Amino acid sequence: MNPEAYRQLAVDIAQEAGELARQRRAAGVALAATKSTLADIVTDADREVEALIRDRLRTERPGEGFLGEESGTSAGATDITWVIDPIDGTVNYASGIPLYAVSIAVVQGSPDPDTWVPLAGAVHAPVLGETFSAANGGGAQLNSRRIHVAEPSAAGALLATGFGYDPATHAGDLATVGRVMPMARDLRRGGSAALDLSFVAAGRLDGYFERGLQPWDFAAGSLIVQEAGGVFSRPEQSAARRMNLAGAAGVVTELRRRIFDAE
Repeated sequence: MNPEAYRQLAVDIAQEAGELARQRRAAGVALAATKSTLADIVTDADREVEALIRDRLRTERPGEGFLGEESGTSAGATDITWVIDPIDGTVNYASGIPLYAVSIAVVQGSPDPDTWVPLAGAVHAPVLGETFSAANGGGAQLNSRRIHVAEPSAAGALLATGFGYDPATHAGDLATVGRVMPMARDLRRGGSAALDLSFVAAGRLDGYFERGLQPWDFAAGSLIVQEAGGVFSRPEQSAARRMNLAGAAGVVTELRRRIFDAE
């Protein structure tokens, strides 16, 4: 399939999966486990939504690979891999905060984000009724409307960030915030990387920075940013928790200077 056909399929599956997540949240959330720390939770709904997406892809795209947050990697017979976060923003989801989303991307090549070529992606926020999507070379959309990143203004940048679940990382993350704040008019912490990236693409946020994202956190959102005319960057560094930057080119350049020149 071409990138646009992949985009349409990703949107369709993300919307179906998002409706299941919304229904399960309305019925009540059961915590299934913790992941990296006690604060990093997984719900029964995460697993059920990912299973729905897997089943759809087995039917629609048999033979293509799968990389899911909850169920791991399944190699395919082709060089195409679907990269899935069934509920990005699980803590929000479990707490009844409506900022969560289903994130679905399809990439060509290795499941390594440093080597893959993104083909299409969709981020669906079921409570907001919004679907952000992009196809490689085809631009980015919010529902059916084209979107574009915001350009910097004299008022300063409205930025978003996130913090890791490991308390040992919080001091470093807060120090990074301190270095960035002189360029900002304000800071947001939404709790879903996929939505933060989508909001950058839609011009609602000017920029985004966060360490330690997993491939499924940014696979769809990064393409949406780029197809909206922005930059997504993961600067090489020796730290285990790699920085992720997004925004218009000038915003990303300034974020990078403030974060890395001060280290």
